Amino acid sequence: MAYISASKSPYLIHRLSYELSTILTPFSSKSLLYFCSSASPEPPNPDPEIPISETPISAPSIGSESLNDVATVNRRSPRGKTQITEKLEDTICRMMANRAWTTRLQNSIRNMVPEFDNELVYNVLHSAKNPEHALQFFRWVERSGLFQHNRETHFKIIEILGRASKLNHARCILLDMPKKGVEWDEDLWVMLIDSYGKAGIVQESVKLFQKMEELGVEKTIKSYDSLFKVILRRGRYMMAKRYFNKMLSEGIVPTRHTYNIMIWGFFLSSKVETAERFFEDMKSGDISPDVVTYNTMINGYYRGKKMEQAEKFFLEMKARNVKPTVITYTTMIKGYVSVGLVGDALRLMEEMKSFGIKPNAITYSTLLPGLCDAEKMSEARTILEEMVEKYIAPKDNSIFIRLISGQCKAGDLDAAADVLKAMIRLSIPTEAGHYGVLIENFCKAGVCDRAVKLLDKLIEKEIIFRLQSTLNMEPSAYNLMIEYLCSNGQTEKAETFYRQLMKMGVQDPVAFNYLIGGHSKEGTPDSAMELVKIMVRRKVPFQGSAFKSLVQSYLKKGEPADAKTAMDSMIENGHLPDSSLYRAVMESLFEEGRVQTASRVMNTMVEKGVKEHMDLVAKILEALLMRGHVNEALGRIELLMHAGCAPDCDSLLSVLCEKGKTIAALKLLHFGLERDINLDFSSYDKVLDALLAAGKTLNAYSILCKIMEKGGVTDQSSYEDLIKSLNEEGNTKQADILSRMITGKDKTLGSKKGKKQAFMAPRLS
Repeated sequence: MAYISASKSPYLIHRLSYELSTILTPFSSKSLLYFCSSASPEPPNPDPEIPISETPISAPSIGSESLNDVATVNRRSPRGKTQITEKLEDTICRMMANRAWTTRLQNSIRNMVPEFDNELVYNVLHSAKNPEHALQFFRWVERSGLFQHNRETHFKIIEILGRASKLNHARCILLDMPKKGVEWDEDLWVMLIDSYGKAGIVQESVKLFQKMEELGVEKTIKSYDSLFKVILRRGRYMMAKRYFNKMLSEGIVPTRHTYNIMIWGFFLSSKVETAERFFEDMKSGDISPDVVTYNTMINGYYRGKKMEQAEKFFLEMKARNVKPTVITYTTMIKGYVSVGLVGDALRLMEEMKSFGIKPNAITYSTLLPGLCDAEKMSEARTILEEMVEKYIAPKDNSIFIRLISGQCKAGDLDAAADVLKAMIRLSIPTEAGHYGVLIENFCKAGVCDRAVKLLDKLIEKEIIFRLQSTLNMEPSAYNLMIEYLCSNGQTEKAETFYRQLMKMGVQDPVAFNYLIGGHSKEGTPDSAMELVKIMVRRKVPFQGSAFKSLVQSYLKKGEPADAKTAMDSMIENGHLPDSSLYRAVMESLFEEGRVQTASRVMNTMVEKGVKEHMDLVAKILEALLMRGHVNEALGRIELLMHAGCAPDCDSLLSVLCEKGKTIAALKLLHFGLERDINLDFSSYDKVLDALLAAGKTLNAYSILCKIMEKGGVTDQSSYEDLIKSLNEEGNTKQADILSRMITGKDKTLGSKKGKKQAFMAPRLS
């Protein structure tokens, strides 16, 4: 089978020139990769499990449908450059990729291709970007009578469908070949058997193999080798034995390749003795083991942790003048590493270099983890430097985090930093986790300035957001960094960094609390409060110390109302402020004239069981009464009484009377009488005197009656002055009642004069 050159018929070029105006079509140099005009035969695929890679051809759609769906026209080229044309098969593939498979598309293709020959059809199938496109084209040209498929086009479509796991389609196409007059050959069946095997459908592979015999398709060792590979890959070693014996009974002689497959399969199923027996049968059958055979034996023993046997075969192959390859040495190195013999692995590495065998990426990837496990970090550093010098990147990038961690554990932070540099030189994407290990260890070693430089790079390049990242930074790393920044006046940078982490789903309470404390310390409590809101919204737990620092920051900034809001949030989230914090907030609010707000803080304090700072409480109560917030003040007094710390109402009444706040004094006295608060008689006299002085005789009459009803008395002169005032104001009825009440009480006045009421209540000390 050969690659077929693109169709370049003179009549086709003439027709295209006649039908089309100039169309500028992008040209991809990759299109020459498989479809160059050449008479050389197609190189066979050496390994049916490693398909030849196909590079998709990029060709964007251009212009209107009627013109731009057509094939190739010359493109205007810059001066001094040759004109470039797009191949016809590439144009058809581009049309199929950019448009739905409709009758209109089919007609467009038919109009631009007067004749579908074998080379054009083959190349369209080969170039199709999608297996479905290839299948549609394959069926369309056949059903439309445009082309009769031959063996080559059948082989190509079965190969394409097999790779895409469209195995039912491939099977139907294979079985329908004789109806189209196309004969089968073994390669077609082998390809489909192998495709079913790669898809894991072993039973279908076996059925196809059996059907070959039913349909009379000649089988050779090639078919058996393909079947052995399929069934052994799935561990069906007993079935492999049966078919091996069947093959021998049919007179088909196994080759070296057959034995290599069988040995590989039995080792894969951990049937070491059977693999050894096949190896001996191979040698007894005058088939010399080659390097693949020995590599398979060494690999099998390495997997079984039997390095003594592996060494035996390694030495045997040398004695038989079978030169070990890089695969041989790499397998031996891997085996030594797996059993902890890292020294022997290093020795073999030097040996292979001395023989001119260059280690590859797998070799290095095998050795480095062993060196890390054995804590041979200086040797690991040397190996890494060698890799960087040769620009060989390991196959497994996870080794770098182990190298960084290992060097940090060994105390060589410079070597750990060099691992990060090596990744950059090898074009391996660095991840947040790599930086995290370095940052954590730099902080622990006290070289935080180096950690900050790494953090700057992490933030600047937004490494945390890399989509391919699989290695995230650990809390032990970013919390240390955030703590350092917040303690050294760089909370804003710490927050910028942490907000990147938050976008990746991190919600660490320790980091939040560091940030709140940092902002509070730096005098930016509003920024801290924004973080508090985020924490509340996301239900992240708090630390009381962070809240306390936030409240104190607001107080230091002279914003007591915000301090009160922060303290409320602190309480709502289950943290109780200490006594000093309550006082600080109340004092700050009181000094700013926010008496009612201070009163609410006082109310909260008492409700939470804090009974201190009563000197400040008295000032707040006095201010409330003086400003006319009497009901609020009375409510606070009642709360204090229930808490067992009643305020000094005598003192409050005295101040109110002195300041002429008679209504407030009257209400307070009423409150005291109703709740039997212990009051001095002098307080009654002061209130009555203040009411009389203010001309509020009826109020004085009312309060005096209530005092007398409670069994209390006051100065005789107060009665006389009040009666006189009532008469002068025309309130004779009240004066007469008061006179009669006094007359009825004369006998008891002397004994109760100067005494206090019997109704007692705790007094504030």
